Amino acid sequence: MIEAYDDTYFMKRALQEAEVAYQRGEVPIGAVVVINNQIIARAHNLTETLNDVTAHAEMQAITAAANYLGGKYLLGCSLYVTIEPCQMCAGALFWSQISNIVYGARDEQRGCINLNTKLHPKTKMTGGVLENEASGLLKRFFVEKRNLN
Repeated sequence: MIEAYDDTYFMKRALQEAEVAYQRGEVPIGAVVVINNQIIARAHNLTETLNDVTAHAEMQAITAAANYLGGKYLLGCSLYVTIEPCQMCAGALFWSQISNIVYGARDEQRGCINLNTKLHPKTKMTGGVLENEASGLLKRFFVEKRNLN
């Protein structure tokens, strides 16, 4: 059976990236950037690996997509990310002028919504796609981290 290229399809790809982060001991957040139903960038958190607080999945995905497109603007692109972007990532997404942001789970404490971070006026944001899968992976990660300490 052929899967349709919809939000669920692309969020599953972002969740695969989150699993890679999980296996590497990174906070399991994954992202993909899509244009015309084609994934042009895949990324996951690398903050521990790179010892860099800015190495969030979204930041890595923005850079990879811009490199792929040969320009700094992500017009016509959609970012699929397993958790609502933080303020830093939302700011970078603002400057990239990305057309769509689709996230899985909310981040009630550090997410851009509760912090009232502005997105580009032409950017549309949708949440809750595979929310249970995304939040479940994060919860499992942090439970295991606490049990190890």
